[in-house]
Amino acid sequence: MKWKINSLEEINEVAAKFLDYVGDRSIFALYGQMGVGKTTFIKAIGECLNVEDDISSPTFAIVNEYVTGAGKSMYHFDFYRVNDVSEALDFGYEEYFYSGCKCFIEWPEKVDELLPDDIVNCYFVENEDGSRELSVEMC
Repeated sequence: MKWKINSLEEINEVAAKFLDYVGDRSIFALYGQMGVGKTTFIKAIGECLNVEDDISSPTFAIVNEYVTGAGKSMYHFDFYRVNDVSEALDFGYEEYFYSGCKCFIEWPEKVDELLPDDIVNCYFVENEDGSRELSVEMC
């Protein structure tokens, strides 16, 4: 599946379509260059799920937890600063990845060997006109 995001005004609409498309899937690997809009998309997902907290990148904390309007946890990971898989092991990634809660993972290539088999791969690309494309592959 592929969506084009022409502007920030469209991102919540695409986020809602994305959530419909992925259904009950819970682990999402977000690939793309820095600045392509991965965190912005996660913010839009949070809005669709009625997260009241301000969603920001967990670059230094590695993981942020948010509570959805339905009272469920949503986790946002940023592995950009992880230099070794053992760092992910140290904070107990399994508790998050296998919790059944939605987990959005930025820079998943840093922890590839730890990712579950049933992951949803999300690829973000910036086009020359400033629009973004989101391509989704379900494993």
